[in-house]
Amino acid sequence: MAHPMQLGFQDAASPLMEELLHFHDHALMIIFLISTLVLYIITILISTKFTNMNLLDSQEIEVVWTVLPAVVLILIALPSLRILYLMDEVNDPHLTIKAVGHQWYWSYEYTDYDDLGFDSYMLPTQDLTNGQFRLLETDHRVVIPVESPVRTLVSAEDVLHSWAVPSLGVKMDAVPGRLNQLTLIASRPGVFYGQCSEICGANHSFMPIVVEAVPLTHFEDWSSLMLEDT
Repeated sequence: MAHPMQLGFQDAASPLMEELLHFHDHALMIIFLISTLVLYIITILISTKFTNMNLLDSQEIEVVWTVLPAVVLILIALPSLRILYLMDEVNDPHLTIKAVGHQWYWSYEYTDYDDLGFDSYMLPTQDLTNGQFRLLETDHRVVIPVESPVRTLVSAEDVLHSWAVPSLGVKMDAVPGRLNQLTLIASRPGVFYGQCSEICGANHSFMPIVVEAVPLTHFEDWSSLMLEDT
């Protein structure tokens, strides 16, 4: 999760987030090179009094400053389109979870099981124990198996919400009357925090998301225990 004064992204916990971080670094280097070139040209124009008439009326330089930006845009667009298609891919998911946004909490249904579902509320500050995070911890976590593709169906019952977990690289709008779909794969065990990322009302900042990735055997034990409780 994020830490105070953290300037970078959270550590990637899914292959998709790793791709997004690589694309960010790729685009940032291009922006850095462009900014350096522009700063150099501005410095030259300010610091010199000479004028080259051939440079002011040159067909070659016009071709260069037309073609070069097009090449730069292609270098940014192609990796971006690749990641967009990867984000929409749903290949044989091992588990399907339905997340429904309410004012102001989330409810979850494991649709591969008959009666496995629960509501997830933020824990009040007075109920927190040592090691739990204020405004981020919930009474029920979304438990998923590690290294298994999980399809998440996102919707809302009342107003617009958004289901987002930054370290997993997922963010999907929850729209009333509509099912939006996303796929996530946790590449390592851990607890990953997110929040509703759509301004949905007075308690918008009090409906966190907690995803806990565990080995498959632990997930089976947890699902059996939840089914017994219901």
